Formats: sequence, structure tokens, C-alpha cells
Amino acid sequence: MSSPPTPAQPESRSPWRSLRHRSMRWWSVANFVSNAGTWMQLTVQNLLVLQITGSAAATGLSMSVQAAPALLMSVLGGAAVDRWPRKLTAAVSQALLAVIAFTTATLVALDRLDMTSLMVLAAVTGVVATVDNPACALLGNDLVPAEDVPSAIGVGALVFNAGRLAGAALAGVTVGFLGTAAAYFANGFSFLFVTAVIPFLRPAAGAVRHVVEKGGKSKRPQPAMTVREGIAFFARRPRLLALAGVTGVSAVFGRNYGLTLAVLVTGPLAGGAGAFGTVSTVLAVGGILGAVLGARLRRPSVRLVGALAVTGALLQVVAGMSPSLAVLLVLVLPMAVVESVSDTAGTAVLQTDPPAHLRGRVLGVWGSIGTVWSLGGPPALGLLMELAGPRGALITGGLIIAASITAGHLLHTRRTQAPVILRQATLETAA
Repeated sequence: MSSPPTPAQPESRSPWRSLRHRSMRWWSVANFVSNAGTWMQLTVQNLLVLQITGSAAATGLSMSVQAAPALLMSVLGGAAVDRWPRKLTAAVSQALLAVIAFTTATLVALDRLDMTSLMVLAAVTGVVATVDNPACALLGNDLVPAEDVPSAIGVGALVFNAGRLAGAALAGVTVGFLGTAAAYFANGFSFLFVTAVIPFLRPAAGAVRHVVEKGGKSKRPQPAMTVREGIAFFARRPRLLALAGVTGVSAVFGRNYGLTLAVLVTGPLAGGAGAFGTVSTVLAVGGILGAVLGARLRRPSVRLVGALAVTGALLQVVAGMSPSLAVLLVLVLPMAVVESVSDTAGTAVLQTDPPAHLRGRVLGVWGSIGTVWSLGGPPALGLLMELAGPRGALITGGLIIAASITAGHLLHTRRTQAPVILRQATLETAA
């Protein structure tokens, strides 16, 4: 007599489920170290530019120079990630970033760093990042089964925020005792730590494998790995186009809370720098809570991302009408939570929707599009605040986001549910 079948184990919804895989735990530790080092460097970099030039405009220029390669070269970087072995690509890019950090540290220590050298190093960093960002993002996903990818992304968001806080705190101590160059040296060693960990990472059972032969050729027949193929896939994929639309309108007319809420708090609400610091802290706490909630997702969808974006937009509208700082603080927490969950869900869709051999190029296309939003969003929002004030910008921006996403959803629903009308001749023939 056969024994009764063992009941299926319920699917885990723990936000930490990706950490049950050993390689994912090591990758998370490596990312924390790397993020802490990066934020140590970023914390002192603007001060370094000001020391060299005495110009705030030069600080903004250095940031733009580092971001500019993503606008032009992300699609090429994504193609490289698809063509080359993922672990090798990530290890080499991390090692190159370490070399750049050590070079900068040496120039600072020798008092030989001028604005020209700084701009060149920033541009080279931006070029390497066009390969490093998609390589490292996809490498983490390669370590876990598909259903655990949202957890991996949520854990990554938590690691990012924890590294940011640790790096900013360590920067002040390091610079105070050891000088500015020490922050760059620390960042270089953090990249080397990641480089050392990567060779020991192993995919878990059920993980989507990205396997290439020597010379960059896939073991199974696939179309040529061209940039055009990645762009064409993105352009013909309604889900990705819808995700781009939702994310784009949200990025331009919302989300830039560091700008809109700063003006609202210090202007109409008559708060000071301390009050905005409190708002920023609540935003950070909400982001962490949202990352935990987002990590519980198993199969996020573009519809969920859109619904969360509309919810955040409506909260933004109410925040724009806040009569006091206390009311604003009550609204800021759910705004940050919704934004963080939406980001996790959208990233999971973006990184799992394309077939494995196309994911690097799709992320490359997304990188170029996202750079347009990050460069164009703040000026557009600043112009809106000039015309409508901080309250008007929050309210108008929120209404634009909600109306645009709702209209897009209704048009999509109407198109997919439109009845098929048969001609009379066709009906008679069928009869």
C-alpha cells in the first residue's frame, strides 16, 4: 500500500527568502561593503570639487560628466553583459573601478588632482559603470530561483540603504582622522573585496543560468547578440513600454522629494534645515519598510507598479495641501513606502521579463532611458515650481501622474476587450 503523497510546501513570502541561498548571502555582504565604500567616496567628492574650484557649478558638472556615458553607452554596456560571462564581466568591471579609486586617492594624497584629471576620472568611471551596473544587477538575480528574484531585489535595496548610512557615517570619521584620500582608498578596497568574492558564487537550484562558451558564443542557438536586437525587443514588448511610461511620468512629475519637499518645508510650512532633516529621515525609514514589503512579492506585474504609482501620486497631491509639518510627516511615510515597493516590483519585472540572453541589453536600454529622466526631470520640476509654487507643483504633478496612468490603463483595457465584429457574409458562410 503506497503512502499518501506529501502535501506541497507553501510558497514562502518571507522578504528574506533569497538569503537562504549561501551565495546570495555572500553577495549581499559584498554589496554592503561596496556600497559603504562608494558612499564614503561620494560624501567627500563634492567637498573635494569645491576645494579644488570653489564653484558649486563645477560640482554639478562633475556629476553630469559621470552620468553622461550612461545616456550614450548603456546599450553597448548591456550588449557586453549579454555577450560575456557574467561573473567575469562583473569581476573585471569591479577591478577597473578599484583602479580608478586608487588612482584618484593617490593623486589626492600627492596634491596632484586638478579639475581636468577629476573630470577624466569621472568620465571613465561613468563608462565602466555602463557595464558594471547591469552585470552586478543580473549576477545577483542569477544566484536565486526566479520566484526569489523580488526578494533578492528587496534585499539589495536594504543593503544599498544600509551601505549608504554606514558610508556617510564612516566618511566623516575617516576624513577627520586620515584625510580625504583615505575615503578613496577605502572605496578601492571595497571594490577589490567584491572582485574576490565573485569567483566563489554559485547559482542555486532553479536559478536562470547565463552560460556562454569561450569567445562569447552561447551553447544554444540564439540570434546574434546585437544592440539592435535589444532595442527591438524593448520596443515591441508592451509590458516594458508600459513600465517605461509609468516610471517616466512618475520620475518627472513626482519622486524628486529632495527638491519639492525641501522647498515646501522651508517655504510655505516655514520650517528650517532641521525640519527638512526630519522629513528626509522619515523618507529613508519609509524606503526601508517599502523594500521589506517589496521583497515579499513573488510575481510582480506592471499593473501593480501602475497602481502603486497612482497611489503615490494621490498621496503627493494630499501632501501638497498639508497645512502643517506634522500632517506632512504623516503623509511622507506612506509615500516613501509606496515608492519603494513600486521600485522593487518594477525592477523585478524589468529583470525577469526578457529572456535570459537579452536581459543585459534590455537593462542597457533602460539605463539610457533612465538617464534622460534623471537629467531632465529636476529641471522640468524646477520650472513647474517656478510657475506654480511648491504646493502647486506637488498637486499638479500628482494629478498628471494619476491621470496619465489611469488613461493608459483604460485605453489598454478597451483595446484588449474590444469585441470582434463579423461581417454578415462571413456569418452566412459559417452557417
